[in-house]
Amino acid sequence: MREYKTPNKEIILTTTIDTPLGQMFAAASKKGIVMLCYFTPFNIEARIDILKKSFDTDIIPSECEYFDMLRIQLEEYFNNQRTTFELPMQLIGSTFQIQVWKELLNIPYGSIQSFSSFASKIDTLNTNRATQKAIESPLAQNMLNIIVPCHRIQKDDGSSNIYAGGNEAKEFLLNLESKRA
Repeated sequence: MREYKTPNKEIILTTTIDTPLGQMFAAASKKGIVMLCYFTPFNIEARIDILKKSFDTDIIPSECEYFDMLRIQLEEYFNNQRTTFELPMQLIGSTFQIQVWKELLNIPYGSIQSFSSFASKIDTLNTNRATQKAIESPLAQNMLNIIVPCHRIQKDDGSSNIYAGGNEAKEFLLNLESKRA
């Protein structure tokens, strides 16, 4: 990755990536991909605010090798040639959020888990409403859409949770994965 330096600041590079679900916005730190989100102004602004709060940073539109890897792996995923992503990533959030996102990475490709089943893996002592409520925030604030597969979580009644890319995007991803699983 190209090194950009400003005194005491980390640089976050950004780009857009075309996918079958439309354009997505990506960001990378020197450690890896920190964001892949659907290209809606509110969504991107909220995520950039998180980056600014997490780093003393400058955010610069520029390309880097992480974006090249991301484009290749997304293309393979959408062409049913990849079931997991092997990218350097940097999860940004609270300890609890990162725990939730890491658990999402354990949901197998093509699988769907109910919200309560997923919550029970986070709260190993007791699946309770407080744990389920607490999990809603990290799902909604997932900075790595598609890569960290929150689209594989559904409500206990089998209906779809609200998904950052919209329910059509969620259904698209689930249908794509079900064809290969």
